Amino acid sequence: MGGRRWAERLGPAVAVAPGARVDRFEIFFDLVFVFSFFIITRATAVDITGDRLLHGMLVLAVLWRVWVTHTVVATRVRLGVGFVPALMVVAMAALFCFALCLPQAFGDPVRWAVGPVVLAVSYVVLRGVHLLLYWHVAEESPGERRLLLKYSPELALSTLLLLAAALIPPQIDDRGRADMLRDGLWIAVVLLQYGAPLVAGAWGWVLTSAEHWTERYDFILIIALGESIISVGVGGNLLGEPVTWPAVAAAVLGIFFTAALWWTHFDVIAPAARIAQHAAQGLARVAMARDAYTYCQLVMIGGIILFALGAEEIVRQVADRSISLTEPTHGPGVPLLFVGVIVYLVGGMLFQLRTLGTLSWTRVGTVLVLAAAIPLATHLPAMAALALLTAICIGLVATEMVVMADARQALLSAVFEEKTTYEKHEADWRARWHEEEAPDEKPH
Repeated sequence: MGGRRWAERLGPAVAVAPGARVDRFEIFFDLVFVFSFFIITRATAVDITGDRLLHGMLVLAVLWRVWVTHTVVATRVRLGVGFVPALMVVAMAALFCFALCLPQAFGDPVRWAVGPVVLAVSYVVLRGVHLLLYWHVAEESPGERRLLLKYSPELALSTLLLLAAALIPPQIDDRGRADMLRDGLWIAVVLLQYGAPLVAGAWGWVLTSAEHWTERYDFILIIALGESIISVGVGGNLLGEPVTWPAVAAAVLGIFFTAALWWTHFDVIAPAARIAQHAAQGLARVAMARDAYTYCQLVMIGGIILFALGAEEIVRQVADRSISLTEPTHGPGVPLLFVGVIVYLVGGMLFQLRTLGTLSWTRVGTVLVLAAAIPLATHLPAMAALALLTAICIGLVATEMVVMADARQALLSAVFEEKTTYEKHEADWRARWHEEEAPDEKPH
């Protein structure tokens, strides 16, 4: 009774309308995800090894699954209206604790025993808030509630596996066996989380606003690209050090190739995919949203983290005055940089294929060129390797602007017409705020 009165005082939950857009509270919540991406990159950059890269990708996969659950809830209820923000602040605090413990998830099981436990508890609190909120808003939709019951075993099992990964390894004396068991449990969590949606299917889910869904994932991809720039600046020792021309040149090249990668997705593919998502209806819309935005974009995010690590390594070598600018690169910087861009582009091609049913020969050719350039780039100085990658990325953008000029112009014209019509409708509606009743005319 008290809980009901509390909810009534704050206001009821408000359903998402078909034309809804992302609200400010959702962006506020995303700041914690920005922090999480940054933590993953920083924890991996400390000592880049095969094990650390695997651990970083496992953590990313679990974090991304939390993000997907969060966006599914946001498709049904406005997160910034009524009593919902109070619950989401609890979820935000749990997510922040989850992010703080990420570096300890795969550390020494004895020294960092508390961190993995806090991580597992934070995970269950976060997922629990999402589950309870969706259960509440799906009150009048039996199909959605039945689907939630299908997903409840996944939540219970994934939580138990994370707790097992936190509690069992410290009890094993053999460090190698303890690490293998922990990694195996984390892999099981990822397989469970991403296999459950395919087994449960799309029946029962409701995606009311395609605009809200696509905008949500566009924003998080932009955030990830921005985080990669922050990682280069912070990890490359560009802050607090005397500015040098080589460091400035490397930073500019980093901005250029990141902007080119942004362009490859957001200039044509993202607007066209948004239209395709609007055009799809029913189960087809939900299946496209699941496959393209939750699976394919995870590949893109993974690529961003990889090339951010590589760019950071290369920029650090450029900024290090003890290393000659003519000395060939050393370490994993070049492979990570080029492979990360390849993974990003492959994820983008899968996204394009799933949403638009097309595949660009320019993207396929660029991936092949990048793969062939890795052996050459490993023997080049750091600045030259970074310049080579930037030239390839900018070359892709320039080529597509020429060969896809007509299709690109037609799409952008359609998008511009849509935005103009939408803005005019908003302006007409808001014009009522300025209307004043004409004063009564009275004879003097």
